[in-house]
Amino acid sequence: MKKVLHISKYYYPFTGGIEQVARDAVRALQGKFEQKILCFEHDNSENQNVVDEVEVIRCKCQCKIFSQSISLEMGRKFKDLLKTFKPDYIVFHYPNPFFASILLRNIPKETKLILYWHLDITRQKILGKIFHLQNLALLKRADKIIATSPNYIEGSKYLSQYRSKCQVIPNCIDENRLAKTPKAVELAEKIKQENKGKTICLSVGRLVPYKGYSDLIKSAKKLDENFVFYIIGDGEKRKALLSQSKNCPTVKFLGKLTDDELKAYYLAADIFCFPSITKNEAFGIALAEAMYFGLPSITYTIPGSGVNYVSLNGETGLEVPNRDVDAYANAVKELAANKNKRKQLGDKAFNRVIDKFLYKEFKSNFVNIMEIK
Repeated sequence: MKKVLHISKYYYPFTGGIEQVARDAVRALQGKFEQKILCFEHDNSENQNVVDEVEVIRCKCQCKIFSQSISLEMGRKFKDLLKTFKPDYIVFHYPNPFFASILLRNIPKETKLILYWHLDITRQKILGKIFHLQNLALLKRADKIIATSPNYIEGSKYLSQYRSKCQVIPNCIDENRLAKTPKAVELAEKIKQENKGKTICLSVGRLVPYKGYSDLIKSAKKLDENFVFYIIGDGEKRKALLSQSKNCPTVKFLGKLTDDELKAYYLAADIFCFPSITKNEAFGIALAEAMYFGLPSITYTIPGSGVNYVSLNGETGLEVPNRDVDAYANAVKELAANKNKRKQLGDKAFNRVIDKFLYKEFKSNFVNIMEIK
């Protein structure tokens, strides 16, 4: 049985989009390959050395530079794994530029490199410039490159240079986690009753700048009390966003919720608001989840992002010019006033997820990409 070493910044139980994809990739190969995972340690992860029956080697992080973790022991553990585990394949989840330098210096010529390119470094301009040549070397060394959407290949100054190596594998939703439960259905009815006569707008995501919640609040302020905006998630901008919305009672921050609570809000909502504003939002798993619940979405146009690949303008939702808060508010009003349109868009949204963004499709695509000649 051939061996695969997966390298991710963090790993379950850490919750994040890239980490979920990394776990999905490992699960897809179970029973077909012998696998190990190498990652950084994070809070409450020290004793999680086996996940889904696969060994996870976690490395202590000494510090962070430009939000990137630095571990003095990761290079040593990687070299040890090359000698003892001897992987036939390495699946490297990028961005992780500091480890990329270790990878390039030490990966054996005969080891196949599958580069999982989640996103370009856009927010940290200095970091992007520092690692520009390294990125090119990494892409040149890769045997296969995975992108999460065709939009990202065309919009990335890196991936567009290596189209022949690229294969699109869209991220997937977890059907089991999103399955309706009596508790979720009951809570959804309660939410609807509490907001009777109002249009329920829902948004799910980390409270970080690129998610665009500041813009969503500006749009919400242009609408009356017949609308309510529920925002699920937490993050570094929570305090600032709470301050911005203090005079806007229609915006309600719910923090992190249980799976049943999250599903209840998906079931109760009329419109899904996904106001991300930059390419840091490479795909949008929360967007795909909302579409799975038959919700029409409103997104901004983000050149080169997979957001506008996940939800199609005029087919599964509405798309408005980036950061145009007036247009966003008008789109909310348009959907609120037309129940039939919401239903039509929501039905097509559900069908798009069923066709493209389920785990079975992801698994098949990922297993196929491992067949490198």
